Amino acid sequence: MDTFKKLGLMPERAICYSGFRDGQQPGGKYPNYKEVKEDLMLLHNHWKYLRLFDCDLHAEIVLDVIRNENLDFQVMLGAYIEAETNNFDCPWGGGIHPKHVLEQNRVNNSKKMHKLAEFANRYADIIFSLSVGNEACVDWTDHLVPTERVIHYVQEVKKLAKQPVTFCENYVPWLSKLQPLAHELDFISIHTYPVWEYKSINEALDYTKENYRVVAQKYPNKPVVITEAGWATKSNGKGILPENVNEKFQKIYFEKLMDWVEKEHILTFFFEAFDETWKGSPESLEPEKHWGLFKIDRSPKLAMKTATLQ
Repeated sequence: MDTFKKLGLMPERAICYSGFRDGQQPGGKYPNYKEVKEDLMLLHNHWKYLRLFDCDLHAEIVLDVIRNENLDFQVMLGAYIEAETNNFDCPWGGGIHPKHVLEQNRVNNSKKMHKLAEFANRYADIIFSLSVGNEACVDWTDHLVPTERVIHYVQEVKKLAKQPVTFCENYVPWLSKLQPLAHELDFISIHTYPVWEYKSINEALDYTKENYRVVAQKYPNKPVVITEAGWATKSNGKGILPENVNEKFQKIYFEKLMDWVEKEHILTFFFEAFDETWKGSPESLEPEKHWGLFKIDRSPKLAMKTATLQ
């Protein structure tokens, strides 16, 4: 289970970072250099590894801050790929797209692979791994991409960059659908969210362990990394029971998860650093907005208040 050793990394903590603040969102207004520096100064005493979700302006600023300010971070850089086929099983109906949009997405996704490799080569001293997509194959996704296309992207990036290549996805598709993809990857990246599956805080860690175990046992010769595991602090009741989320429960899950993965030497990116108000529905209690260990104003939630004192 020593994913650090298999990937040639030192055992340190890892976290997902997306720095969009109030009034900011991907494709719109991006955090500036000063804001990103402020974020990274909050994170650098606690985490060594950052996961970034897309090879966009935000990622470029983050990488520039790390280099210019000589911060001790290593980055997993992702490329966010858009839908290339319709998903009629998307629960919220977001998986249906006009034909011309799907065709343009294929073109854009291919271009993005070249951008991912460009970043990888330009920041080779900072970027330690690459992901060609995020949650694009699971049955509920609104940006469905066929497995064979993801395999193509893996092969393309491997030709253009030297870093290990992965794909970030919910644990379930790895058990069957993504087996052909798994064999093309340097390591497998899974997401595990007990609270989305109506597990209580008392069931959470055991459920996470089981999610990891079934994938790791299926691919004994591949390193398996957890690229997302977290606990929301608020919910409007849609998808997550409100009684299952608060700052106390997030602290419990965070601490138990870190104890386990550090003991087992499993590289695990906690989701996520900061709340992001642009995500999900406009409702203020939308759970997608409330996964951060820090609030949108950068004040620490309970888990980080305790950590700051240690």
